[in-house]
Amino acid sequence: MLSGKKNKTKIGKVVSDSMEKSVVVKVEYLVSYPLYKKRIKKSTKFMAHDEKNICSIGDKVKIAETRPLSKRKRWRVTEILEKTK
Repeated sequence: MLSGKKNKTKIGKVVSDSMEKSVVVKVEYLVSYPLYKKRIKKSTKFMAHDEKNICSIGDKVKIAETRPLSKRKRWRVTEILEKTK
């Protein structure tokens, strides 16, 4: 039986590409702080698999959830939305 589960995707910036076939992607999001009625920007870093080693620092990429590839890698780069010069 097939499950109707859709893979999660996130958009973020590459902050590290010093590893072989791996990048660290920083994803920023807004959180509401109810006491002061403000929105705070927070971020999370994800290790993602980059099979062709084409990502560089500063690139805006889209990552998708996948099976565990290593101890910390559970995401893979699906596309590069914006290249840095």
